[in-house]
Amino acid sequence: MQWIETIVHTTTAGSDLVSDLLVRCGALGTQVMDRKDVEAANQENDVWETYDKKMVKKMPRDVLVKGWFSQEDKEKLDSLKAQLKELKLKSSGIDMGKLSAEISAVADDDWAESWKRYYKPFRIGKRLIVKPSWEPFSPGSKDIVIEIDPGMAFGTGTHETTNMCMVMLEEYLEKGMRVMDIGTGSGILAITAAKLGAAEVLAIDIDPDAVKVAGENILRNGVEKTAHAVKGDMVRGEAIDSDLVVANLITGAISVLAEPVKRYLQTGGYILCSGIIKEHEKDATDALTNAGFAIIARKEQGEWIALCARRIK
Repeated sequence: MQWIETIVHTTTAGSDLVSDLLVRCGALGTQVMDRKDVEAANQENDVWETYDKKMVKKMPRDVLVKGWFSQEDKEKLDSLKAQLKELKLKSSGIDMGKLSAEISAVADDDWAESWKRYYKPFRIGKRLIVKPSWEPFSPGSKDIVIEIDPGMAFGTGTHETTNMCMVMLEEYLEKGMRVMDIGTGSGILAITAAKLGAAEVLAIDIDPDAVKVAGENILRNGVEKTAHAVKGDMVRGEAIDSDLVVANLITGAISVLAEPVKRYLQTGGYILCSGIIKEHEKDATDALTNAGFAIIARKEQGEWIALCARRIK
């Protein structure tokens, strides 16, 4: 079977927005190829990755966001270039890069291999290992392995916003906590919470494809007794009383959720927020503090900020 592969040239800051656009256009899967994710292995931070240095040199300088479409969705791509121009106009303050698009036909086998070429096991924080199912890995006695395959959902752990959330989960989640993962995507954060000892994890997403993939990943990791994924919206009632909430979203969504999340988060509980562009950090901190949270920790990677806030009132 032939598929349509679309490659959009962008930047690290623009990659999530482009990926979201491709999904809204009907992409059956997306992949972000960002050499910064690989080069981070040479820096002293919380992430190391097991990539060959020769592979890094072959990677493009632009961040590439790939999307795969069925032949039936070809018509949806006709307006893609116009939508990319509109995205650039709407994303004021964010360097979106070229936003040029390349479209070509690929076979099933090409698509399958393109997922696998750059996705290798990597470590986040002190104990967390993220690996795809096809890669061998021998964990240490204290390692926690999270198996996530790239697919239709969003979040393989390589992006700064996701791995900062995972590091904060490792730092702030205590065994027995009840956790909500808002905007779960692939379910990677919900699975991380479950494997770190949460008593119950609710993974919420408005996208049914994300919920399906998150559910599959939850089963793959054997945490279905603790975590479950549902389609819904916390503001409209899909929620549980929680000790910790994790929200890897965008600044606007975090600002909207800051007040209603208090209905479900106990006093003294934590909210871990990521997906915040540096230029919009004040918007997020203002929304959180106005809602009765105290910012207790901040992380920064590339263009992105993650915050840990505690409910004080």
